[in-house]
Amino acid sequence: MFEKIKQIICEEFEIDENDVTLDAQLELDLGFDELDIADLCMSLEDAFEKEISDEDLEKIKTVGDLVTHIEEN
Repeated sequence: MFEKIKQIICEEFEIDENDVTLDAQLELDLGFDELDIADLCMSLEDAFEKEISDEDLEKIKTVGDLVTHIEEN
């Protein structure tokens, strides 16, 4: 799961794969803004055929949070 999410982040946002760790914060470490996070959310929803609600998205701060959310829902 993590590897697939990492691949999507690296390919779509041109981020070095060494920067994408479970502890990496989307905004602080990877430089995402709200629009980037929304785009990432849509890409993940398509890739995993799962919906991420706006409420859940507000709680997601790290790559690890994304992995956990997708695995549990």
